[in-house]
Parts: sequence; C-alpha cells; structure tokens
Amino acid sequence: MGWLSLPMCGLDFETTGVDPESDRVVSAAVVLRGGGRPTVRRTWLADPGVEVPAGATAVHGISTEHARAAGRPAAEVVEEVAASVTEAVAAGWPLVVMNAPFDLTVLDRELRRYGLTPLVDRCTPYVLDPRVLDKRVSRRRGSRTLTDLARHYVVPLYGAHSAEADAVAACAVTYKIANRYRFLADTPLPRLHAEQIQWAANQQEGLREHFARTPGKEHQAATVHLDWPMIPAPVATGSSR
Repeated sequence: MGWLSLPMCGLDFETTGVDPESDRVVSAAVVLRGGGRPTVRRTWLADPGVEVPAGATAVHGISTEHARAAGRPAAEVVEEVAASVTEAVAAGWPLVVMNAPFDLTVLDRELRRYGLTPLVDRCTPYVLDPRVLDKRVSRRRGSRTLTDLARHYVVPLYGAHSAEADAVAACAVTYKIANRYRFLADTPLPRLHAEQIQWAANQQEGLREHFARTPGKEHQAATVHLDWPMIPAPVATGSSR
C-alpha cells in the first residue's frame, strides 16, 4: 500500500506578515486527515508579542487586541505545534504544507527565537507541497494559491486564510492531485520528497528568470529562494577577538 492510504498531517500558520525570517505566528493548525480515520484538528491562537499589522488582520481577521486578549504565549504555541508534527512524522505520515518554504521556515525561526529545539533536530518529515506537485503535473497558466488549487481540484475551502481551513484543504488538494496523477501516489515518500526538492528548485529558478527579464521586476529576482522545503537557518558567526 502506498502513502496515499496513510493519514496526512496538514500544517498551516497565519502570521503577522510575509517574511518568514522575521514575522511571527498568530494562529496555527495541525490536522490529521485520511487513512480511513476521523479527521483530527488541533488549533492554536498565539500572542505574537508584536503588533499585528492591519494588512495581516485584513487577511486572517486576527487583530493585535484579540491576539493579546485570547492568544497564548507564542513560545508555548510553537512548541506544541512542533511536538504534534513530530508525533505524526514518527508515525510515518506525510507532512502536507502548502508553500512549505514559508510555513516551515516560520516554524523554524520561531522555535529558534524562543530557544526551543528546531524541527530539523526533532524529526525528518517527508513533506508534500501541493503547490510544487501541481506545478509539476500541470502546465496551465495563472495563479496557484490554495484557493486556486481548491477550485481547480474541486475541493471545498470554507474560511480561506484560517489556519484550520487551509490545512484541511491542503490535504484534500494533495489527495486529489495524487489520485489524478497516479505516478505521484506510486512514488515512495522518501523519493517523492527528494523529487520535490529538484522540482521546486527548477520552478523557482523559472520564477527568478521571469523577474530578471520583466521590466520593473528585476529587483525581485534576488528575493527568490530555491530552497525547499525550508530556507536554511542563517549560520551564526561569533565575534573575532
């Protein structure tokens, strides 16, 4: 039996912005879905310790005031998220993350920010990124947000930009992609993870080249990362004496 018969562990964050190096977690969800089991959903609301910009609130609906009043300390939240993911990975289940380099980098930096053990030192997940998978199998043009993918693969997405809804939809989209393109379902998880590293690099290189040759967007080429499923943490350098 292939990985498509296993439960999937979906992970999603809503954050204070779009820079995974510096922005903070505001809400999180870990969803266990599929494999003939009832769907299990775990969600968190965090106090990020900083202001939630109005632009971010407009996307996910969580204000600074609400996060401070109802959210738990961010360090507790990211520790529990990492523990939940580690448990699922230990069970042999794939980790589904839409646009993995953003969410997994956010998790890594938050754990390091609070002096907690990074995910890479807890487990070695096999990641499935529906964005990378869809780009590999479909040449259609246009946007590939989770909303776009859900529409294309006929997956319900109620309450987009809620961490829980997005995590559930990412798992459902991944299932639909693999069920339609069976070579993905037939590829063992370790190999499929490795394949996505190369697919993602090629896809991002194409984006980098697009920016480089597009008037007015040349400066964006330098911001495109080729790393997947996470941007490596910067190497700390000690002061010389």
